[in-house]
Amino acid sequence: MEREEFLRKLETEIKIGKLSPYTLRNYIEFNRLLLDFSGKNPEEIESDDVKYFLAEKMSERASSSVILFLASVKFAYISIFGKDPTAGIKRPKADKKIPVVLTKQEVINLIEASQTLKSKLIMQMLYSSGLRVSEVVNIKPVDLDFSENMGWVREGKGKKDRMFILSKKLSKNLDKFIKRNSDWTYLFSKEMPLTTRNIQKIVQKATQNAGIEKSVHPHTLRHSFATHLLDAGVDLRKIQFLLGHSSIATTQIYTHISQEQVKGIKNPLDNL
Repeated sequence: MEREEFLRKLETEIKIGKLSPYTLRNYIEFNRLLLDFSGKNPEEIESDDVKYFLAEKMSERASSSVILFLASVKFAYISIFGKDPTAGIKRPKADKKIPVVLTKQEVINLIEASQTLKSKLIMQMLYSSGLRVSEVVNIKPVDLDFSENMGWVREGKGKKDRMFILSKKLSKNLDKFIKRNSDWTYLFSKEMPLTTRNIQKIVQKATQNAGIEKSVHPHTLRHSFATHLLDAGVDLRKIQFLLGHSSIATTQIYTHISQEQVKGIKNPLDNL
């Protein structure tokens, strides 16, 4: 089988499975890279080819990238050839990194450093709702209820719908913004959703303008949203619901970075 036919079949399998655009992009790219590296036709790929690629190209990559690469190859070859060249290859343990979180003042500085009204609203939306950037770009005006300061994600991660909250200030500003752009299909774009890369660039530019030295990405505002709610005493189960986490264990990472919770711990030296 020619590589382009293989990649077309892989794209078809991914779309039939209704996997995300992010998954489509990464699965296609990783399998393309493996074929380029090996110089073989797809049906000739074996376990050793995968191992050689890992040793040569992935040794300095994060564990999450290695896990994603192996998942990409496994999905492709089981779907198309009914075999798994990754079988028996040990998966690394996922990195357990504490996420970067902004202070409240840094969030204010980031929003104020946005160059346009739309950029400022996008930044406020990310922080106000705690949505993933892939969810924000797909929000439509019809998904928002300004009278209740609520909104709905349609088919978010895991193809699940869920509710999210909006600040009262943002609701008013978004309502005005939508009325000025009444012919737009999406909240922040006219006909097609913005790309996640568009929003990444907006956040990066605002970070530079604000003079923030932390590594800030759209997901940093999601982390900050969750941590600041926890600091304010919001129950972890409610935060889990708002973030759309299927497991409370995923949400518990924020207990490790809540400054207010740490401040509340009585130091043992003071008890002597």
